[in-house]
Amino acid sequence: MEPYLSIVIPIYNEEENIPVLWGRLSKVLAEAFPDAAKPWEVVFTDDGSRDRSLAMLVEIAQTEPRVKVVEFNRNYGQHSAIFGAFAEVRGQVIVTLDADLQNPPEEIPKLVAKVEEGYDVVGGWRQGRQQNDSFFRTMPSKLVNAVTRKTTGVKLHDYGCMLRAYSREVVNAMLMCKERSSFIPALANSFAKRITEVPVAHAERAAGESKYGLWKLINLQFDLLTSFSLLPLQMLSVVGIFIAFLGFALFVGLIAYRFLHPEGTVGGVFSLFALLFFFVGAQFIAFGLLGEYIGRIYQEVRDRPRYMVKKVHGAK
Repeated sequence: MEPYLSIVIPIYNEEENIPVLWGRLSKVLAEAFPDAAKPWEVVFTDDGSRDRSLAMLVEIAQTEPRVKVVEFNRNYGQHSAIFGAFAEVRGQVIVTLDADLQNPPEEIPKLVAKVEEGYDVVGGWRQGRQQNDSFFRTMPSKLVNAVTRKTTGVKLHDYGCMLRAYSREVVNAMLMCKERSSFIPALANSFAKRITEVPVAHAERAAGESKYGLWKLINLQFDLLTSFSLLPLQMLSVVGIFIAFLGFALFVGLIAYRFLHPEGTVGGVFSLFALLFFFVGAQFIAFGLLGEYIGRIYQEVRDRPRYMVKKVHGAK
């Protein structure tokens, strides 16, 4: 029997969380989605874990035929791990979930119910996050949310929440996209007609360390900007026009000052250096943004695979 619901969970060094995660998840699925009415499956992706995560997942798959484990040959990152699982799912409703238990599995039925109302994408909106996460975690997330809302034109509160549900059609459309760098929540919105979000609980990480440091959040921001918007390039033109106008206005001002005060001196060496540093700084910012786009174009034209699957465990 084909599953109705597919749960996708990327795993990277989560051996401390897997037993509790599977215990809570299996209980929720057994109670909310009985086999006869809504059969389910769970697809884990082991993203090159260096601990016992893979062995623990394979053990679960050996005892539970509805569990599949996609094993990567090395670490490719969370979004590639999700795409690796998307390629294996068979359900009509697909739910993504983190392994750190910050988003409780008990919230899954709430998202599935929204998809059944006719929504293509349902995002989780984490409640109480200010109390559970530090300032250095919440501020970058707010920035990502603000940029994503501006880029996609879809005003959702929380694009960083991994607890999300997608219709089969949206997942199929995302699988057709071959770009290496992509931000899945924004990509899904570009194919969805009806989008909504629901409040979900949020807890502290159960065990282990967060896999999203400051640098990964910055890289995620660049993925979002360069994959879904030409705004940075367009802003370069605007900034260039503004700087050119500023330079012309300064030139006219100096000429006028010279005619009005022929006996005086104009500015000094420090003013000249200040203007020079301003223009040089603006140029380097422009070069950096252009380089980011060119570098990502270079990655795409090489057409290398997004990930490499070493083995799929538990699959018939």
